[in-house]
Amino acid sequence: MISLQRFYPLTAFLGGFIWDALTIGQRVSVAAFWRLGAFLLGAALLALWLARRNALKQLAPEYGNGWRGRFRGLLWQAPYLLLQFFYGGIFSALFIFYFKSSGHLGTWLMTAFLGALLVGNEFAGDHYGRRFTLTWALFALNAILLFNFALPHIVGSLDPRWFYISTGSGILLAHAMHRLAPGRPGRILPAWGIAAILLLAWNLGMIAPVPLVKRDMAVGHAFVQESGRYAIQVERAPSWMFWRDQAATIQLAEGERLYGISAVFAPQGVTAALEHRWEFREAGGWRQVSQNRFQTAGGRERGFRGYSWVVNPQPGEWRFIVATQDGRTIGTLSVRVERGTPQPEALFVRDF
Repeated sequence: MISLQRFYPLTAFLGGFIWDALTIGQRVSVAAFWRLGAFLLGAALLALWLARRNALKQLAPEYGNGWRGRFRGLLWQAPYLLLQFFYGGIFSALFIFYFKSSGHLGTWLMTAFLGALLVGNEFAGDHYGRRFTLTWALFALNAILLFNFALPHIVGSLDPRWFYISTGSGILLAHAMHRLAPGRPGRILPAWGIAAILLLAWNLGMIAPVPLVKRDMAVGHAFVQESGRYAIQVERAPSWMFWRDQAATIQLAEGERLYGISAVFAPQGVTAALEHRWEFREAGGWRQVSQNRFQTAGGRERGFRGYSWVVNPQPGEWRFIVATQDGRTIGTLSVRVERGTPQPEALFVRDF
């Protein structure tokens, strides 16, 4: 019979992930950063404690069969379990943050990598205390990604330089931890390799533009802006396309405009330069037809709204993109344009 203990890590992972999705998945809060900062501090102290225990060559006690033996075993395992808990808490929150901010294949791959680390952490067990190279590498990754997220939030800017500063701060913190650790167990070079990979991923556009989060996007007809209300008529998706709330094909009359609206959440005090891009698929690939730039203002729960349009778009495949002005994609909405007039019952109004 398979022991139920084998399922404990999976149960803990699912429970923690659901909790984070409910508590931090909807918005970015200062309290979340304080919590994750406390987790990172706890992980740092535990890593140093385990390095000290390793330097003193302390051996695991004889557990025995009684409650005293089990208690001694629990005390010996406690630092490993706590380090696993702190790493798991940071990975879980970062996975939620980066998942909400991902808008194209490259950023989805980065998010999948975080998800794999999140699951792998649940089965790492006491490896963190015996393989210190792994401990420093994961500490560096946690610190870098957390700083990448927190620093733009603190300074209220998504200027690319903050990514480089936060990445440098994270790897220097991990290096300092390795230098402070008694006996300096393990190697720190892989941690520097992780920092280099993240810098490469950033320049390839694979790092999501956190802390921006796409709230909503729509394309359609008859855009209205009045008294703080943004509304657009969209065509209803067929019932079998349950994953879409608007049709993948839009009917436009000759000379009609095609409108697009986006809502992007940014924390209070954070501003960012965004843009809308309209692209048309040709034989050689996607061609940019229109670009509209604007500034966000953070704090609105449903997201900062922006709108744009193309006049008399030719029939074919189009995509509406919201991105930062330095090229990082936040969200993409694809649609096929056809000549025609939609049935009135197929239209409904969406408010932003």
